[in-house]
Amino acid sequence: MDAVVDQEISNREIELIIGNSKRNFSGITSTMLQVVSYQRHMIPLRVMGRNNLTDTNLAISFWQVVKMCQSPLSNGKFRIFHARRVDEMIQGIILKYLFRAKIKLVFSSAAQRKRARFTCWLTRRMDAVIAMCRASANYLDNPPSTIIYHGVNTDVYASSEDKQQTWQALDLLRSTQPKGKHGIAILGRVRKQKGVHLFVQSCIALLNDYPDYTAVIVGGVASKHEKFTQALRDNIAQAGLSDRIIFVGEQDFADIPKIFSSLSLVVALSENEGFGLTILEAMSSGAAVLASEAGAWPEVIRQGIDGYVVPVNDLAAVKDKMAMLLSDEAKLAQMGQSGRERVEQHYSVKREATELTHFLKTLV
Repeated sequence: MDAVVDQEISNREIELIIGNSKRNFSGITSTMLQVVSYQRHMIPLRVMGRNNLTDTNLAISFWQVVKMCQSPLSNGKFRIFHARRVDEMIQGIILKYLFRAKIKLVFSSAAQRKRARFTCWLTRRMDAVIAMCRASANYLDNPPSTIIYHGVNTDVYASSEDKQQTWQALDLLRSTQPKGKHGIAILGRVRKQKGVHLFVQSCIALLNDYPDYTAVIVGGVASKHEKFTQALRDNIAQAGLSDRIIFVGEQDFADIPKIFSSLSLVVALSENEGFGLTILEAMSSGAAVLASEAGAWPEVIRQGIDGYVVPVNDLAAVKDKMAMLLSDEAKLAQMGQSGRERVEQHYSVKREATELTHFLKTLV
């Protein structure tokens, strides 16, 4: 099907060019690739850069864009260049103002922090700005052109019919380690900014009272965060919980959906986030969630229905809400089901791609 669609696109004019400047895989890359998997069927597009593309037929180089965009579309309208990163905005401005490319510039803004002056200058030169949520919109100098929430692939991030069985079958822990009946986890890079210490400290305080649960920390550790991580390992060992709170390291990206589907509770406690897809991926996978008031999480999670949102860096609140979640398995399962339904209705990547493409077409 994709080959047929690509052939059709090759015989039509490319209307959308998508920035893809980062070599290393990131959350932004993941978002772009998921959206493109649907968007490619909705609008003729190419991706500027081969980085992380599974289908390199979609790739186009900077110089190919320069050549193609010297003229507008046959109907006289300009193509769209969609940037998700600061350096992609720079690329777009170079194309438009240095090489006189006939393009309109669009920037998707997810960050929830005060922008540097240069970033603000770049943003003001966009023809349209898309905010990822209301919180990120509040950090823009001017109101965004529109707000389009991120989504996840609900077919990839799917709930298991029997989480306990899926958790037991998961090849994540050493075979000699007991798994307990249920898995709870925090996923992402292991560092203080991600609130990993809050998760570990809460598990140390609670897991002796809830023997059916095993906690895992899924994510890589950069060298500058090794001291922080070792201190957490030492605290876990001192509490006698080294077989119940386990660092499993960075996992293959292809295995992440399977891990999510096995979990009963996913915790995300960042100090700040751009959007924060982890929570959507967890909810889509049928897991209850416990998150800090960062990113779009307060807008996504219905308090007491899909899980709970707590203040940033509030250890007491994390412990309190985690205890409530672990003490009622039936409620925990119901929250996971409610979260799945919410994502299906409001936060699928298909919905995101559809809304985004509809908006972009208004600019062409």
